[in-house]
Amino acid sequence: MREYWVWAPNAGQVRLAVGDQIYDMTVDTGGWWGASAPDGDYGFLLDDDPTVLPDPRSRCQPDGVHGRSRSLVATNWTDHQWRGARVEGGVIYELHIGTFTPEGTLDAAADRLDHLRSIGVTHVELMPVNAFNGVHNWGYDGVCWYAVHEEYGGPAAYQRFVDACHAQGLAVVQDVVYNHFGPSGNYLPRFGPYLSSEGRSSWGEHVNLAESEVRRYILDNVAFWVEEMHVDALRLDAVHALVDEPPHKILAEMSQLVDEIETRTGRAIELIAESDLNDPAMITPRPVGLGIDAQWSDDFHHALHVALTRETDGYYADFAGIEAMRKVLAGGFFHDGTYSSFRGRDHGAPIDPATTGAWRLVVSAQNHDQIGNRARGDRITEKLDESELLIAALMLYAGPFTPMLFMGEEWAASSPFQYFTSHPEADLGAAVARGRISEFARMGWDHDLVPNPQDPQTFQRSKLDWSECGFRGTAHRELAQGARHRRVLNAYRELAELRAELPSLRSREFARDAWCDPEQNRLRFTRAEGAESAEVLVNFGVTEWRVEVAGRRTRFATHPDTRELADTIVLPPRAGALLL
Repeated sequence: MREYWVWAPNAGQVRLAVGDQIYDMTVDTGGWWGASAPDGDYGFLLDDDPTVLPDPRSRCQPDGVHGRSRSLVATNWTDHQWRGARVEGGVIYELHIGTFTPEGTLDAAADRLDHLRSIGVTHVELMPVNAFNGVHNWGYDGVCWYAVHEEYGGPAAYQRFVDACHAQGLAVVQDVVYNHFGPSGNYLPRFGPYLSSEGRSSWGEHVNLAESEVRRYILDNVAFWVEEMHVDALRLDAVHALVDEPPHKILAEMSQLVDEIETRTGRAIELIAESDLNDPAMITPRPVGLGIDAQWSDDFHHALHVALTRETDGYYADFAGIEAMRKVLAGGFFHDGTYSSFRGRDHGAPIDPATTGAWRLVVSAQNHDQIGNRARGDRITEKLDESELLIAALMLYAGPFTPMLFMGEEWAASSPFQYFTSHPEADLGAAVARGRISEFARMGWDHDLVPNPQDPQTFQRSKLDWSECGFRGTAHRELAQGARHRRVLNAYRELAELRAELPSLRSREFARDAWCDPEQNRLRFTRAEGAESAEVLVNFGVTEWRVEVAGRRTRFATHPDTRELADTIVLPPRAGALLL
């Protein structure tokens, strides 16, 4: 026998279905209903509705989000000595389980961990894996927050994946979505006031953070991933979309909870926010700030993207000119109270580099949003040559922030990462496709370029081609196929070794002596830790750059034509170098 509990204040009667048996449940204080019954696949019947609904806190949905729930079987963990790994000084690798490997499973992903270690990865970040309706999508339409999507292997495979990562010395970051539920299979409003009637975002109704039990539902989910699934960090999706009073109190509560679990378990556990606010309070310790350990920073991406591609449409407009990159390197945020033309208002506040470590900003040259939210889901790989791609890598590995790579960028993957869905409901699928076209039409994109998210080929096109990097079953160090893939992959491995070797490249400080030449489009900055220092030179311009370097020598160059002449380095156009 086991105890079953469910919070259902909206119901006048709740019954428990286990196998072929139905059990009456009794209500306790606060709208919680309970009953004792044998273990088995189960669900709940609300009032007179004969439909068996899944548990809002289900750990396993073997038959999908509309089916019955199942208890989580205990796993034979082997990571008892694992104490976690801090994000500071690390390298994050973001991946989507369904497209990372041909199989699209957690077990298949575990076979690629050696490859990730070879490029210096310390943290593996999974896009959302919680159960959603359909076979494949990005994961942000989840409705069962405690259950792992069955197509990926379900909860048992997830635990095996985490255990395998820890055995390889890799931490796991799980992307979680607390700002909205998906549109299909969300039965929570039948049980209680999980959604707010006061407003909605483009993704749906706001989550009702005014209700204490909904806050408890979220905080318990944080504890679930950290304690039951042994996750090392959570990436909190779009925290700026959380409607909370006082502002973002739920984030401070998450931070306090994680600190308590960390103290109790002796494991390093961290929170990373996706925040569009450019508010230093996000990454300032409690009680002054919210106590989030780190946050994504799009300003770095935008400044680098513009410098490399020269695109200045939409939100890229403010980042035209190399001064934007210099400012980001020296202070973190570009919009630190300045006017944002895309938003039509002043935006952000300045970071104090004296009190905030630069590592608290997680930056990328590519990520799922910046690739997938382009009309075609095209990577910068299509636009840039090898030297330009390696400038991006150099800025990540040698820059002052925590670098995050997106799956496949380390070998200049040719596959796009497009927006894909598999909603079983025809009307919903058609509405999503129309909405996607309409969204890009407003941004001036040709609607004929926008792939249909519901087309299975959109998903298939987004899968990585591992033959490009030489992966053949268990072999992961074979030569990448083609000179372009090979050179880029080898350079990522070389940069990973340099980052591990040089303390200056893992320094907490922002860039020192950040300098730029706006007319010639050139950039220079220093990384230092104690007496050791390294200098980064990047020629984003179109003419050769002769640089006096006072005895420093090139340790890494993005372009083979980089030359040393006594105390002078000669950088070709669109090239960069790391000097020691």
